[in-house]
Amino acid sequence: MDSDKAFRLDGRVALVTGSTRGLGKQIAIDLAKGGAKVAMNYANSRETAEAAFAELQAVGGDCCLVQGDVTDQAEVERMCGEIAGELGPVDILVLNATCAQPELTIEEYEWDFYQRMLDFFVKSPVLFTKACLPHMKQQRWGRIIHITSEVLAMANAPFSAYVAAKGGQTGLALSCARELASSGITVNMIAPGWIPVERHEEAPAEAMANYAAGVPAGHQGVPGDVAPAVRYLASSESQFVTGQTISVNGGNSVLRSAVGETAHAFRVDGPV
Repeated sequence: MDSDKAFRLDGRVALVTGSTRGLGKQIAIDLAKGGAKVAMNYANSRETAEAAFAELQAVGGDCCLVQGDVTDQAEVERMCGEIAGELGPVDILVLNATCAQPELTIEEYEWDFYQRMLDFFVKSPVLFTKACLPHMKQQRWGRIIHITSEVLAMANAPFSAYVAAKGGQTGLALSCARELASSGITVNMIAPGWIPVERHEEAPAEAMANYAAGVPAGHQGVPGDVAPAVRYLASSESQFVTGQTISVNGGNSVLRSAVGETAHAFRVDGPV
């Protein structure tokens, strides 16, 4: 992609939640390269946040750094107010914040962890959407982009808490897409595969190699594979695209999707 010309976002204000590490940081930087004014969000590590923010500032353009709990309504409203004061109201909302994602059996998970997943992937998107909607509706233009995951299509196990929450997030995004389309607001999803970032530093090399071996493209992706897809959905060029999922996983979910479509095309007594 020519970062100077493709999918320009000049004059738009973008907020990327959970954006001082991993995919979120790369998304924020790429949106800034597209001309957007970008707000970075973090929860805890000020040192990590300031280092990431320095990278964003190096791109040029207006930007700001906001700290806060993305699952707390008062904090969400405060952060959106701070962003509006520094950059302007949010036009592009990228819902990327996440929490720890341990793989445990159903017996090992406590309900509190299911609730924490739901807070990050359903409650937080609802809070931010509600906070940003008045401005988007008033100008009849808005972009809401959920960073979901391939896990829903792949039915990963043992991973039920994360998969269930991502299912809830997907349902939320689809319903909002239908509800908000007439207001000029699109709602779409990016579903990455397993793309190694900082939180995967201790992942076994064998596990990564086994995953990569099953990806049709033959390798795992990098954060730079995800960011351009987000930028497209944030742009005016995507104005007639809503309620859709772009899978950024080297074709890893193609077979699962194809099998699902084939299954729906047949009855017990033969093809429809």
